[in-house]
Amino acid sequence: MSPSQSRALLPLLFVGVLMGALDLAIVGPALPVIKADLAMDDRQASVLFNAYVLLQMIGTPLLAKLSDRSGARLAYLVAIGFFALGSLVVVVAYDPLTLYVGRALQGFGGGGILPVAAAVIASTVAPERRGPALGTLGAVFGLAFLLGPVLGGLLLPYGWHWLFLINLPISAVLGFGAVRLLPSEGHPQRHPLDVAGIVTLSVLLVALVYGLSVLDVQALGSSLAEWPTAISLLLVIVLVPVFWVLEKRAVDPIVRPGLVASRPVAIAATISAGAGAIQSGAGFYPALAVSAIGVSASTAAWMLLPGVVLATIAAPVAGRLVNVFGARSLILAGMVLVVVSLLIYGLAPMSIPVFIVAGMIGSAGMASVMGAPLRIIVLDHCESRERGSAQGLLSNFTSVGRLMGAAAVGAIAASFGGGGPGYQKAFVVLSVLGLALAALGLSLRPAVKAAPAARTETREG
Repeated sequence: MSPSQSRALLPLLFVGVLMGALDLAIVGPALPVIKADLAMDDRQASVLFNAYVLLQMIGTPLLAKLSDRSGARLAYLVAIGFFALGSLVVVVAYDPLTLYVGRALQGFGGGGILPVAAAVIASTVAPERRGPALGTLGAVFGLAFLLGPVLGGLLLPYGWHWLFLINLPISAVLGFGAVRLLPSEGHPQRHPLDVAGIVTLSVLLVALVYGLSVLDVQALGSSLAEWPTAISLLLVIVLVPVFWVLEKRAVDPIVRPGLVASRPVAIAATISAGAGAIQSGAGFYPALAVSAIGVSASTAAWMLLPGVVLATIAAPVAGRLVNVFGARSLILAGMVLVVVSLLIYGLAPMSIPVFIVAGMIGSAGMASVMGAPLRIIVLDHCESRERGSAQGLLSNFTSVGRLMGAAAVGAIAASFGGGGPGYQKAFVVLSVLGLALAALGLSLRPAVKAAPAARTETREG
């Protein structure tokens, strides 16, 4: 790759991840208009969300595996292609069902963009530059949170369809760039496709997402007794060992069991899931501000802005610091900040300054954990032929954590009477989870300086 191509590669990956992240940030402000236009109720709106999440979780491992087998160029083009097709279907949607199909296609494609981008960085960027590059990708989500409402405000007056139509020219540019810049080489040995693993994993994820979406944690016993919930979660319990056995027997598994059995990867995945659960709790911060401080919902949302700005800055900074202090140190420091933030939200008398400061502390901490450090650990302990799959595994653990965390926080808050006091109790519980994750991070070995190698450098173990 020439120097000019190398300089253009990171912006290409950055814009692709930003497009997917913006799509999530824009849908929230546009949802009331979409519901009114298509006469959708709240239940149909939740299906719209679940369709995206479900297909995203299925698309993540499949497109990541495609990257490992057939090269990043093809996988990235497929991901962008599905995302663009889904955007087009959403634009022409005339009823909720068509809208669901479009969002599902978007979710499938969007699920592959980040893990493929991270795998490309691992295979094309020098080891000492991977941290900053991955940190830059981590900053995308904070940037999307900032740009989403702005784009929504600019385009919504012309119709909600424009929020999705804008994805089409961006996708075309990304596709052209991918053909020119992304590596096309896959694994030289082509083994049979793991069809059994693909089908089993897809059914498992469908059951998991559906089961978690219909589970009422506030009435856990009666909810588990309902047959849709019970069958879904029972299917998950049965299919996990089945999938494990299938992957151990597969010549080219979707997820290599040895990767999951790797202690550092298992620790990173667990921290990722726990951090995802804590992240989902942040969605309840505005509700706390409304209940405890008495501000409006819109003001509460604006009060999150300083934290988002700080997270956008902290993610690339943490990526640079990985090479200096190691991923373990950044994870520990980040989780300490997250715990401090949660304790302020949970124990301190709420006021606007206290709320903003707590948000800034937590955002900086979460950016230090979820940006480069966890992905660096996984990259350092996977084989070069499975970098995409490894990154997809990490992404899906985060998604599962977010789904479980959102249900848990709502249930905990309700069990303590709801309102401000209920949310504060929930954040104290999350702080205990944060302490457990920090203790888990301590079990990682400290950073070890190593010379660049063709495969990996062991920074944590």
